[in-house]
Amino acid sequence: MTTELPLDEVRRLSPAQLVARFESLDAPPIEEMNGEYRAELLTQPHLAATLLGYATVSNPLSPWLSKAFRPLDAETGRGYNTFRRLGSVVQRYPMITRIAPSRYDGKPAYTLIYRAFHSLCGEIHMVDEVRRLSPGVYLGIGTFGITDTQRRLPRPFLLEGPNHDYRGDIGTARAGFTPGKREIPGGNHA
Repeated sequence: MTTELPLDEVRRLSPAQLVARFESLDAPPIEEMNGEYRAELLTQPHLAATLLGYATVSNPLSPWLSKAFRPLDAETGRGYNTFRRLGSVVQRYPMITRIAPSRYDGKPAYTLIYRAFHSLCGEIHMVDEVRRLSPGVYLGIGTFGITDTQRRLPRPFLLEGPNHDYRGDIGTARAGFTPGKREIPGGNHA
């Protein structure tokens, strides 16, 4: 167990420090993650990642608001992201969730797998891992990319909540999708 850091200090940590902090945390159980959680991008690993983060999730025309989850059973769940667009909240980028070995330390992480659905995030093999920083506060590390090297670049974010009910499932599932090494590098695969 680690000592809690104030959120303003967490926001000042480097990506390497955030990954080290992440490795010291525990995964929340599937049933804990239920509702919408305010999302915030943290310090990114380099200028290009910072600019891409700004363009995609900090864009003032369609800012990222939250990630949302609901348990399906004791082992899996569903989720989506929300963005503000023209004064309305829109849901995008559906995912499945499960507890899986982290790509960073092999310990359990609450894992968001976007490839299970047809979306831009699914096409780029986006996977987020989340662990509890403190009650109602979660540190996430996102990854995406076509190559293994691209998928190792950590993109830290913070979640707080829940602050709103789950709005409902979205998305079209990929027929026959099963998570593989791109999604869960340390897991057992068929």
